[in-house]
Amino acid sequence: MNMTEKLISKLLKNILKYHLFTSAYIWILLLPAFMVSCIQPAEPVNDQFSYAQERKDDLQLSIYITAHAVKNLLSDEAGRREAISIFRCNGITKAYIEVYRGGLVIEKNLLEDVRDLFEKNQIEVVGGIATVPGDNFGVRQEAQLGWFNWQNPKTQADLKEVMMMSADVFDEFIIDDFLCTADTSMESKAAKGDRSWSQYRRDLLTELSESVFIGPAKSINPDIKLIIKYPQWYDRFHLFGYDVENKTALYDKVWVGTESRGQYTQRYGFVQPYESFVSYKWMESLAGKKMGGAWFDHGDCDENDFIDQAWQSVLAGAQELSVFNYFDFVNGHKGHHLMRRQFTQLADLARKVATEPVKGVMAYKPANSNAYGDLYIMDFIGMLGVPLIPVSQYPENAKVIFLPTQAAADTEILTKIETSISNHATLIFTTGFLAHAKDGKRLAEIAGISWPLDSSPFVADQIIVEGKAETIKYGLNLESDIQLTEGYAKLVVRHNSDEIAFLVVREHIFTLNTHTFSQADFDKVGEVLLCPRPMGLLEIPQTWANTLRDQFLTPLGFDFNAPTRVTFQPYGDSGWVIQNYNQETVHIDLSTEGLENGRIEDKFSGKQVHILEGQINMEIPPRSRLWLEISDLE
Repeated sequence: MNMTEKLISKLLKNILKYHLFTSAYIWILLLPAFMVSCIQPAEPVNDQFSYAQERKDDLQLSIYITAHAVKNLLSDEAGRREAISIFRCNGITKAYIEVYRGGLVIEKNLLEDVRDLFEKNQIEVVGGIATVPGDNFGVRQEAQLGWFNWQNPKTQADLKEVMMMSADVFDEFIIDDFLCTADTSMESKAAKGDRSWSQYRRDLLTELSESVFIGPAKSINPDIKLIIKYPQWYDRFHLFGYDVENKTALYDKVWVGTESRGQYTQRYGFVQPYESFVSYKWMESLAGKKMGGAWFDHGDCDENDFIDQAWQSVLAGAQELSVFNYFDFVNGHKGHHLMRRQFTQLADLARKVATEPVKGVMAYKPANSNAYGDLYIMDFIGMLGVPLIPVSQYPENAKVIFLPTQAAADTEILTKIETSISNHATLIFTTGFLAHAKDGKRLAEIAGISWPLDSSPFVADQIIVEGKAETIKYGLNLESDIQLTEGYAKLVVRHNSDEIAFLVVREHIFTLNTHTFSQADFDKVGEVLLCPRPMGLLEIPQTWANTLRDQFLTPLGFDFNAPTRVTFQPYGDSGWVIQNYNQETVHIDLSTEGLENGRIEDKFSGKQVHILEGQINMEIPPRSRLWLEISDLE
């Protein structure tokens, strides 16, 4: 007997017991409606796509579909059914449809069919192009990578034709990150004239942005919105034609690559996870409200590498994550499971940092600035647990300012530094900055370091830890054999029996004698864009990491103890995200104002965090994260 039958039987017995035949007759007639009202089914669970649609204002997911995927996978009914299934089950609500790549131009009628397919299934559509050469399309550059010779008229004419066709299909359009060149052909040399290669390429590609892309597209579709998507190799942009100030001003929206991929492998350049944050945040400082979203991929990624890119992109402020590319979703990747499972938390964090962004140490990198021996240094300092916030304008009101070699491009830097000193700011220089800055002699005097200061990089074999020499993996790269005047060495290395300062202190001025990479390091291994080797800086012991980190964090009111490869990113007034990128469990200690008066919750697990004597002491499993927030105050 089922539950309904039991209830009916019980009711009839009670009716007979009290001889309420008339009432019984009425109750029997009303019983089905009564049962429906009292036994309601459970609220249905939202599917991933419906839930993603509800959260689009917080965080939107999109997939970039290359031209070859459009042709091979979306030209028949079976492929189109599969596409809609993939988008729906992964909670993807926007598609980027590529019109051209590597010589393949998609026919207009197929583009229209695919566009209509997605729109009919509640999926937003944007067009896209990868400006890379192919057989009989454009002219390939004379240089190492497979980019265009943009000076050649055929390249310009072929792309202009595709743009005009595309503008008749799409109302929004993105240009993938190949709007760059390293061409050194005789044709480009003649056009270059007396300009540097960097200046010539920036001038050329800024001009072609208007004459090949923006002008032709808007002549067909005046309302079309054009997006420029920058790569993640931010310290090399200006060398290959990306004038981030002028190009950003021309386009309607800006995307940036946050594809950090695998930090331990050479395939994509030993890129550190913190680079996702740096590349997005620095571009946002240039683009402002034009900033649209972050773009990352599956290349060289295990599931943790893949999802790490999402977390740092969201922490930087991205409210759209565009994933390259559709073929990887067809073939499957373990990272997709993590993205589905963690989407709620990603969306919650995106909503939080939209109004309470990550705060920390301002790191100054002017547009089109040379890094010399400090290439990608911000990524590595971030991996020491320093919450660097890269900016393109001097942060005159900041409490703590990091000035690597890139900041030397500012010819007025001395005056700005003197103002910051008068405001009692803490300043951290690098040796490369002092060596290349316009007023380097005066700045070295302020830092307590002898002048002249030569850039002569070397690798130290050992570091001094509590009076004893220790060897670290890969050695420690230094920029110069510096000599001190008024400064004193807080951290020291040993090289050829000599002791050389690595961290120099003079009052509130600190100098890091670091060297990451220079052009010579790239040339040695044939690298063009990304980090050419692993860095010993991330192999230093925790005592060194704590000492370095303290110089940045103490003025901000934080005491954070952790090994390297653990990032620390505070936001608002009462929240912190701490991520462990190590392959083993780590222990962290955190203290700051307000901990003793609050109740701390880990927003990932929902559990309360124990506070002992005003300090958080926790273990973080490998490749995982904490999202800590003061949930209430006593």
